[in-house]
Amino acid sequence: MIQGMTGFGSAENDAFRIEIRSLNHRFLDISVKMPSYLIKHEMQIRNSLKDRFRRGKLDVSVSAINSGISNLKINSDLAGKIISAFRDLQRELSIPGEMDIGTLAGYRELLVEEEKEYNVDTFYMALREAIARLEEMRVHEGNLLSDELARRTESLRKMNAAICSVFPDSVVQWRECLIGRLKSVTGNEIDSARILQEAAIIADKLDISEETSRTENHLNQISVILEHGGAVGRKLDFLLQEINREVNTIASKSADATIAGLTVEMKSELEKMREQVQNLQ
Repeated sequence: MIQGMTGFGSAENDAFRIEIRSLNHRFLDISVKMPSYLIKHEMQIRNSLKDRFRRGKLDVSVSAINSGISNLKINSDLAGKIISAFRDLQRELSIPGEMDIGTLAGYRELLVEEEKEYNVDTFYMALREAIARLEEMRVHEGNLLSDELARRTESLRKMNAAICSVFPDSVVQWRECLIGRLKSVTGNEIDSARILQEAAIIADKLDISEETSRTENHLNQISVILEHGGAVGRKLDFLLQEINREVNTIASKSADATIAGLTVEMKSELEKMREQVQNLQ
């Protein structure tokens, strides 16, 4: 099973609503927003997501609907200390005036969130459902991308095979062209055996069989990875970089117009594939 990294999953019951948004990211980056009395569950939320996902920026939002809503109360001990401190300051500096409730209104730390009872099973039921729906959307995206990558892999394989079929003829044409040019310069007084020997040496330097063979092997690995599934994004990105390197070498070695055109098409296809792979887990 292959996953993309873009998706959305939500779940709601009579107590909680949980939403999880997923975007592309090189690593797994989890952000959780929830009421303070639920903070003790944050680590379990993170662990549950790590069990199902390997990459992506995940934003989790938890809100209470009915049960579990907290009340606010005043920290009266702290309020008394604040008033006492102000009165001491007032006496010390002979500051006139009276203190009232407005003096304390700006102290948010005086407000304490008081937890009400809530059903933990209800909370985790919503969490599991939201994760399942997110995973379903990511798998759907992954399947679409996997099919597209498989199609493009087959296209690259055909172009690589076309290069292999064209290369022998291009070497023969290059050798004949070389001999023809030498004859036009020196006349017919040339050592044909020596020319053929030199041509063979140069042709060996221009040989692209190793590059096309490695390209075919990398393409086969891509097919196997797509078939097996899992966390494939980084593996595929590496293989595409390697194929691009081989194609660049083929392009630099060959002066054949047909091969040059095929390498341009291959590099264009590889660039599209690399963009798609960035969306895979």
